[in-house]
Amino acid sequence: MVTPRRLLACLLLPASAGAQAALTPHQRAAREVYEQLVEINTVDSVGSVTTAVQAMAARFRAAGFAAADIHVIVPPGKPTKGNLVVRYRGRGGALKPILLLAHLDVVAALRTDWSRDPFELQEANGFFYGRGTADDKAMASMFVANLLRYKREGFVPARDLILALTADEEGGDGNGVEFLVRNHRALIDAAYAINEGGGGTLSGTTPLFHSVQAAEKVPVNFTLTVLNPGGHSSVPRPDNAINQLSAGLVNLARYTFPVALNAITKPFLEETAKVEKPEVAAAMRAVAVNPADSVAAAALSRDPRYSSMLRTSCVATRLGGGHAYNALPQTATANVNCRIVPTSTLDEVRATITRIVSDTAIRVTLMKESDEKFGAAPDAIDATLLASATALTRQTWGDIPVIPTMSTGATDGRFLRAAGIPTYGVSGIFSVPGENNAHGRDEKLRVKSYYEGLEFLYQLVKQVSGTIAM
Repeated sequence: MVTPRRLLACLLLPASAGAQAALTPHQRAAREVYEQLVEINTVDSVGSVTTAVQAMAARFRAAGFAAADIHVIVPPGKPTKGNLVVRYRGRGGALKPILLLAHLDVVAALRTDWSRDPFELQEANGFFYGRGTADDKAMASMFVANLLRYKREGFVPARDLILALTADEEGGDGNGVEFLVRNHRALIDAAYAINEGGGGTLSGTTPLFHSVQAAEKVPVNFTLTVLNPGGHSSVPRPDNAINQLSAGLVNLARYTFPVALNAITKPFLEETAKVEKPEVAAAMRAVAVNPADSVAAAALSRDPRYSSMLRTSCVATRLGGGHAYNALPQTATANVNCRIVPTSTLDEVRATITRIVSDTAIRVTLMKESDEKFGAAPDAIDATLLASATALTRQTWGDIPVIPTMSTGATDGRFLRAAGIPTYGVSGIFSVPGENNAHGRDEKLRVKSYYEGLEFLYQLVKQVSGTIAM
């Protein structure tokens, strides 16, 4: 439905801004899906992912998908946390499906914080604006539009394709992927998954490299606690709870975990060195050859992005203590957020923190017990997927490297990897680092990058699924 406001906005566009008229039918269809998803409020706390998945399910039903292949799954007691699983049937046979994963929930966005309505897809200055335009409704809309295109074109893949659009990746108590793995594994079981987490890097408008995410650090929160009898502040004690906790946190801040490379981060350094500044490239090559090279590691660690790529990191993120202005603190607590490399273990990191804070009065506990997979080396990227991604990258953006990477942040891929489903972040969406402002004010995505990613994923999924004409 075209609202009066949207009609007025269209009439006010200058003739030169008529990008819509130049779009292909597939691009127009994808943009319609993108717009619909952005304009459904799916904030994890106040929105409804269920509304969004029902809207997408309606599109698949209208396109002729069998009802038995469309599953809207709402966890018990969580009516707004629905998930959609759609199976695109292939030839059958021994090949396991490929899973296409995207989350539909977004972080909160206050209208007063934005220069525009965060829940209206707007196009200006070569960008799409709106909450979720970058994270993760772009990929969700691409997957939906491409499956519908395959259906219209009559292609049948050699293996099934499964689309999963899920809830609560950004937070909340109803993570869709975790729920599906535990309760509906058969619906999403796959040879591997294609997810967010990768993408291309631009310098200005020049493509530098395209990354394929094949590993990620595991997020864990520890609570550091000091308890004390307390007393009147006019008679200070030598064992002040706040002071003890603060000293431990300072020790932790000064500690650097050792370099811990794996099958993904080692080639990441080798390949990224080809496009980095000479001094950074030299440090990358040195660390890749010898992770114990402390001089090279220190030089590379001056960039926080690369420092986090090299090792486990633990940082204090919240602090609390005391109960009155004129009383000695009886309790002091801190939250320490760790991002653990996939080759380490929870117990190793907990033991390290306990040792580093070095005060027996500080108790280190896990905020939430985790059954995620630790201590497992990442798998190599599927050879066919990597070859196809590399060839398509060169066809589209020229002779730039395709680099395997480990995300220092977390995606829903960690639940799939823990369940034995390899997961790769690859999108064909290029951007300048930090420009999308995902989770922030005026989140955006380049219009050109959106349509390039749309075509890249269309071709990539066709190739790796072995499609044939009906």
